[in-house]
Amino acid sequence: MCGITGFLTCERLAPNARRALERMLGVLAHRGPDGPGALVRPESGLAMGHTRLAINDLGDGGAQPLTSADGSVTATVAGEFYGFRRVRAELTARGERFATKSDSELVLPLYRRHGLDFARLLRGEFAVALFDAERDRLVLVRDRFGVRPLFFHLRDGLLAWASEAKALLEHPSVPRRLSPRASVNQLVQVMVPGTTAFEGVEALLPGHLLVVDREGDVLRARTHKYWDLEFPHEGEWDGGDPQDHVDAVRSVVTDALAARVEADVPVGLYLSGGMDSGALLGMSAALAQRPPEAFTIAFTDPAYDESGIAAKVAEHAGAELTTCRVGDEELYDEHYARAVWHSERTFYNTLGVAKMHLSGAVSRRGFRAVLSGEGADELFAGYPAFALDHTSGGPTGADELFVGAILPARAQQHAGFERAVGFTPGWVQPWVSTWGLVRPLLADGLLAGLGDYDPLEAVAERLDRGAMEHRGRLDRAQYSWVKTMLDGQILSWGGDRVDMANAVETRPVLLDHHVAETAVRVPPDLRIREGTEKWVLREALRHAMPDFLYERRKFAFMAPPAHRSAERARRLARLTGKYLTRARIAEVGVCDPDRVLRFLAEAPADNASANERDKVHNHLLGLHVLHDLFIR
Repeated sequence: MCGITGFLTCERLAPNARRALERMLGVLAHRGPDGPGALVRPESGLAMGHTRLAINDLGDGGAQPLTSADGSVTATVAGEFYGFRRVRAELTARGERFATKSDSELVLPLYRRHGLDFARLLRGEFAVALFDAERDRLVLVRDRFGVRPLFFHLRDGLLAWASEAKALLEHPSVPRRLSPRASVNQLVQVMVPGTTAFEGVEALLPGHLLVVDREGDVLRARTHKYWDLEFPHEGEWDGGDPQDHVDAVRSVVTDALAARVEADVPVGLYLSGGMDSGALLGMSAALAQRPPEAFTIAFTDPAYDESGIAAKVAEHAGAELTTCRVGDEELYDEHYARAVWHSERTFYNTLGVAKMHLSGAVSRRGFRAVLSGEGADELFAGYPAFALDHTSGGPTGADELFVGAILPARAQQHAGFERAVGFTPGWVQPWVSTWGLVRPLLADGLLAGLGDYDPLEAVAERLDRGAMEHRGRLDRAQYSWVKTMLDGQILSWGGDRVDMANAVETRPVLLDHHVAETAVRVPPDLRIREGTEKWVLREALRHAMPDFLYERRKFAFMAPPAHRSAERARRLARLTGKYLTRARIAEVGVCDPDRVLRFLAEAPADNASANERDKVHNHLLGLHVLHDLFIR
């Protein structure tokens, strides 16, 4: 894993171009502690940069940018390509010659042979920038689920790109302003796919390419979707014996795991109290003939702490376990602001802050790569909200802790999602309630400028309705989540951004596209069977985990909210007193100071109301921290 950045212009680069690239690379230094690499071609209007985290080919051969022998293709890569040794051997037999042992070099011959279709042949988590000198073309590519981030600014004869939006802000031609609409979306939690907090900065969508051709003094851009999560039409799921689905899932998960344990450095594993990471630990131990070192979080609030279960799982597998203890002081103060800086957006819960501490523990143990279980809940319907959509029932007693947070306190409908999805998915219903709390806090001037803008409507409009037509109810719920919350939350401020804060590469085994293409063929009633979430995955991996884990229900990973502890509430109040003053709220201009201060002073009626208000409090705080860090 690394960081990439660069820019392309229609004219000769300005004299300060190298300095601008150096500033952009400097902001990404945490992603690549093994040093920067740069290529600046003033006469070609091209600058490309790379900050390296060495995982494969630990010597100088892994340095980037990479250029083909004939000089026609230059590329930078952030991420990993799995199974690259086999592909490299096959290409060698076809006459290709490789200058390094790095997996990243694959993009050069694959692009020359297959053109833009080369993206379909890549397996892994990656962001790629590639310049084709013969066609005078710049190509950006992002992996299928968006595990690795990639942002760009395209305007007035300039294309700039980077692994993190903050690097783009270092280019002198990129504006440094928060987007009013994005600010509203952040207060409600759900970002519009393809957007960022900053005006003029876009996110390349997962599974997409951005192709920019230079024609004289004009840059012509087009996007192309090379992959999507394609559920069969309703009633066309593969029938037959459920055991066939169990066996198929086991096979592809094993293959995905085997691909991801290969590296030139030791690979650890994030271990929670859930079955996904627990099963991966057991399978990893079998693959490597010894278990990987595992890492888990311990919270002081027993209702949210799974470290005891994780310790039992590690003991069962014979794995060494490092426990990162996250107390109230670790969730707030300067740690909170640091997590916002890395995430570049607000968050409703401090789980990302906790995860940042966990990746720090991984780094201190000398690990650069860890396996994780992300994707299991998305592909196999593990989240409590999916059960609501599948059965149209209410939350169970085990879910009460999350009501008002990730589960709705009361059933909600939203017209935009009713049109786009056919119903209002359970995952979005809490944010409908949040919008009801946030809208009255907005400043009159902002409201006038927004007109009838509805942040949830904007999200719904970005969903591909064709991908959901004639699909099952559960399929539509999962698809809409993957295209919004997976990319915008799980893999960003809960994943890459806080892992790479400490130069740790996460390898989510279940987000392999072969696993995904198998999972969508599983009938909904085998994903959730008789109330058991992830049934087919649970059965496929049952003997790789202890019985107590196989029998355990899904427990969502969240940090304990501030309202459950006087000490956390005190620390949150201290941050509030610094960033949410009347003067600062007025300066940012998104919210009305009097309305916000009244909201913060009001007492919640019950636990669900406290969870709802805690989310809004975090978003308000995060938005003003963002302004302080990047604008003020």
